Parts: sequence; structure tokens; C-alpha cells
Amino acid sequence: QVQLVESGGGLVQPGGSLRLTCAASGRIWRINGMAWYRQAPGKQRELVASITSGGSTNYADSVKGRFTISRDNAKRTVYLQMNSLKPEDTAVYYCNAGVISAASISSPNRDYWGQGTQVTVSS
Repeated sequence: QVQLVESGGGLVQPGGSLRLTCAASGRIWRINGMAWYRQAPGKQRELVASITSGGSTNYADSVKGRFTISRDNAKRTVYLQMNSLKPEDTAVYYCNAGVISAASISSPNRDYWGQGTQVTVSS
């Protein structure tokens, strides 16, 4: 029905940068909020950054000033620019989007998740 595909993860040294991309496709009428989550081994999944359909953003305190979330509605794509990366940023990063699939008044907003992309920060 709806697919989210992440790309851009990899291995980077501390202080380096990566840009994650998440593209949505499938049965989509409207995408509401989009977000990036991450999960490190032995830890719960946490919200990293979110962005509304109008462009309002929020960030976890741990990434403020280093990460930037943005979206291109025409491309149905959300990005996460990650700068000044630290070893504690190492995790699997997941894209999330709230999607309405049809204009029907009965069409609900549903959460969809990408498959995840590994980010490893190590020297």
C-alpha cells in the first residue's frame, strides 16, 4: 500500500556527516507528519526529529544544532542531514510517516515505517 525506503546510511568517523533520505511511494493522498527515529542495541527506539506538513520541526535535545530535518513534498521525500556525528549516534535509523491514502472521509491516517538504515560512527 505505502512504502518508505531509506538510503544514505553507512560508516563515518566522529565529526563526519551523513545525509539520510526517505522516499515514500504507493497509495498516498496526503502525507502529514514525517519523522526519523533511531534504535541502538539494547536501547528503546527514540524520536530524533520530526517535521509537520507545514514545515514545523522538532528535535531531540541530543541532536539539536547538529541534525536538520527537511522535506520535499513534491518528491514525497524527507531528509535528515547529520553533522558533527558522535559515536553515540550509532544506531539503525527509521523513517516514519503519517499517511492518508484516499480522499474518502473514511480514510484514516496511518503510520508507516521504513526498513531502517544503519549508521555507524567509529574511528
